[in-house]
Amino acid sequence: MIRKEIVNSLFAQFGESDITRLSIREVGKLVAQIEQESGEEFIHMEMGVPGLEPSKIGIKAEHEALDMGLARIYPNIEGIPFAKTEISRFAKLFMDIDVSPACCIPTVGGMQGSFAALLAMGRSSPTKPYTLFIDPGFPVNKSQLNLCGLPFKSFDILNYRGEKLREKLESYLKEGNICTITYSSPNNPSWISLSENELQIIAELADRYDAVVVEDLAYFGMDFRHDYGQPGVAPYQPTVARYTDNYILLLSASKIFSYAGQRIGMMIISEKLRTKRYPALKNYFSSDVLGHFIPYGVLYATTAGTSHSAQYALAAMLKAANDGEINFTESLHPYGEKARAMKEIFLKHGFYIVYNDEDGDLADGFYFTVAYPGMTSAELMKAFLYYGISAISLAITGSANPNGLRACVSFVRPEQIPELDKRLTAFVGEIELKDKK
Repeated sequence: MIRKEIVNSLFAQFGESDITRLSIREVGKLVAQIEQESGEEFIHMEMGVPGLEPSKIGIKAEHEALDMGLARIYPNIEGIPFAKTEISRFAKLFMDIDVSPACCIPTVGGMQGSFAALLAMGRSSPTKPYTLFIDPGFPVNKSQLNLCGLPFKSFDILNYRGEKLREKLESYLKEGNICTITYSSPNNPSWISLSENELQIIAELADRYDAVVVEDLAYFGMDFRHDYGQPGVAPYQPTVARYTDNYILLLSASKIFSYAGQRIGMMIISEKLRTKRYPALKNYFSSDVLGHFIPYGVLYATTAGTSHSAQYALAAMLKAANDGEINFTESLHPYGEKARAMKEIFLKHGFYIVYNDEDGDLADGFYFTVAYPGMTSAELMKAFLYYGISAISLAITGSANPNGLRACVSFVRPEQIPELDKRLTAFVGEIELKDKK
């Protein structure tokens, strides 16, 4: 156990009385300081960073692109043809949706894709400036809107699964000021996956109220209860895009191919939206066509395109998956194996899972949520630090539940899992001792 004086002293330096308000990066910094001061290695569950080896196919393709001298040439802002073609093929083979290469744009990670999509839609109509978040979700997306001065609304899906989602969504949409509905599935932080029924509900209401769905598929294919890694063969990755044309999809090579360091992602805009005109966009750019505004109005103004070599890496990795040369989901299974083992340990020690799927079971994957009876998220988060365990509060993800933490499995090494068991045994032992007193 780490001396409480060390933890309390270092936390006090952040000038924040509520530990649940610390951002993910701030928690990481705090934990690093505690490790250095105490000499105790943490079991890191706070950072959602890929922990697997990057795709060698991507590395090889990137080397070849640099050897060709592409570093001296600006890439096309809309993406190089090789990448656009393979994104289009990937959409058909793994999601069963038809999109032309023109609808597919490489981005500087999924983060740039979300920024561009949310900004563009937030400026699309002066009477519909609001983004609606189906929470819990990635807190930085709200930060992006705050930076742009755009408003948003949100609700926690915890008690609105299945048909209950319809009434809750419509209560916001009928106000007439929502331009965008956004969520992630599989979800960061809860790891819930929206069902086909829930996706149909979202699509139906988006069409009825003329809202665009920005669907974050950063954890594409990582619901390991199903094999989504076979090209052109069902089952396909669930997506709202099979039920509506009002969609923008965001994908990331960071998780799919463990290629996080090169910041390469994908945006897929439906053909209907790509050519749709929003007159209000003329207030910010020369064109009011969404498919022109996003690359030349937003992406050009931020990064002026995506790195040439990273696009070649992305295209090569996608091509290998599209051609059936690799099953990209198989290499990701260690996440699921660690999640299963870690959840068993938490449950054994009296913890409970906060978010489960509509059918009651939660997939084993990148994240899960835990809580301990009788403890708030602030109490649990602080207590974990004393035992060398780090996680983030659900409070910063838009969750309305006051008692949960998000656990990420990516940085936890397999040999640390028995140590997690030992530390949770000590944690529970101290609580039981206090209860006896």
